Amino acid sequence: MKIKICGIRREEDVRYLNETMPDYAGFIFADTKRIVTEEQAALLRKQLDPQIQVFGVFVNAPVEQVSVLACKGIINVIQLHGDETEGYIRTLRSKTEVPVIKAVRVKKQEDILLADQLPVDHLLLDTYHKGQYGGTGETFSWELIPKDLEHSYLLAGGIRAGNICQALSAVEGKGRCIGVDVSGGVETNGVKDKEKIKKLIETVRTYRTQ
Repeated sequence: MKIKICGIRREEDVRYLNETMPDYAGFIFADTKRIVTEEQAALLRKQLDPQIQVFGVFVNAPVEQVSVLACKGIINVIQLHGDETEGYIRTLRSKTEVPVIKAVRVKKQEDILLADQLPVDHLLLDTYHKGQYGGTGETFSWELIPKDLEHSYLLAGGIRAGNICQALSAVEGKGRCIGVDVSGGVETNGVKDKEKIKKLIETVRTYRTQ
């Protein structure tokens, strides 16, 4: 089970990740409180342990902006979190070989099934909230996840150390959950908290061995 800590934006955040070693880090290039610029991301990327793969999170961004960040090696994986269409995805894939993940804001099971038809490498299942593209801090109904999905997926939406075992148990047998994506669940007062990151990672890795 892979672990992604998203919303990395400070040098302290990078130090926390280098100490705790999740599988993935996420830089957000969308208009949120956790946004980073290309320059900030490039600097943080250089300080991050090279074993940690970096996701770039985008919301309806120009294809050129996304592909440039991938081609420069600032990000290793593209995560599309907006209203990107199949045509957009195919255009993007023609410009870069970096893996592409499509986030689904789950309101009903049909949302997942429709996204499962897209030409992406994986899905990310997140919570639907009107007017927000993510970062709600709320869980969704995990029972909506179909048992048979073509794509493997990351589970997001309100995940934290206190409910991660419940979440992983709930999705067993529901497609192929390959990891969890956490941001606000490892923060205190809006910034990353090393102890919360450490606790979450320890909890997931203990769950793996049970």
